[in-house]
Amino acid sequence: MTGAVAKPVYTSMGRVCIIGDVHGMTTMLAELLDTLELKEGDTLISLGDLVDKGPDPVGSVQLLRNLRETAPFPVILIEANHEDRHLRYHRNLTERPGVAQQMAKTAPMLAYLDDALGEKDRAFLASAVPFWQLPDIGILCVHGGIPGNLKEFPESVEAAKSLSGKDGRQLRQILRTRYICQKSGAFLSYGKEKPGDPFWAEVYDGRFGHVVFGHQPFFEGPAEFPHATGIDTGAVDGGALTALVVHEGGRRNYVSVRRK
Repeated sequence: MTGAVAKPVYTSMGRVCIIGDVHGMTTMLAELLDTLELKEGDTLISLGDLVDKGPDPVGSVQLLRNLRETAPFPVILIEANHEDRHLRYHRNLTERPGVAQQMAKTAPMLAYLDDALGEKDRAFLASAVPFWQLPDIGILCVHGGIPGNLKEFPESVEAAKSLSGKDGRQLRQILRTRYICQKSGAFLSYGKEKPGDPFWAEVYDGRFGHVVFGHQPFFEGPAEFPHATGIDTGAVDGGALTALVVHEGGRRNYVSVRRK
């Protein structure tokens, strides 16, 4: 592992378009994709949370899956906490049925979505990666955030897969990080923050590059921090669905659509 941003797994010759949390807002996703007019040489990155909350989570998964199968450009899915929960539920149906039953009691959407998704759809969700590095433009894409006590980062997605135990668990916190402990920088579970505990991006020092993230909705528009940019603009709760577009040469702009 290294504290520097790693070698690129893919170098874009065109634009990099990074989309925030969709949460089943398939119509908005389709409109945003049409507006972006993606073409060969571009790269499309979804920051995850395609599913849950909104009216059409199945459609959102299938739209991006079909795009990956047919488009002349890469379609990358970042794993988020909601995808992680669905994948765990699907595994538990076979491995630990009692656990799966308890999960479905607290979140009925799990059973519905598992029944509604086809094998190709589930394989698409299972292909999600915990992060995506774009060192050529100095960007690291994650769903949640970077805990303040995370001192090293895997050189690649493949290297991340080899992590286990404490290292593996700590890296997985990038799917869920919002607030971190004021003293230690450690990840805090949802609702466990206390007065003085900062939102992670407020104190992130850029050690792994500029982080583009979702997970935390910002209803007034993308949130820009010194070394991070949040692009979940609350589509499922009446806000916009936003993409950060990075052009050749480094110019950046936002493209957003709102519910009709």
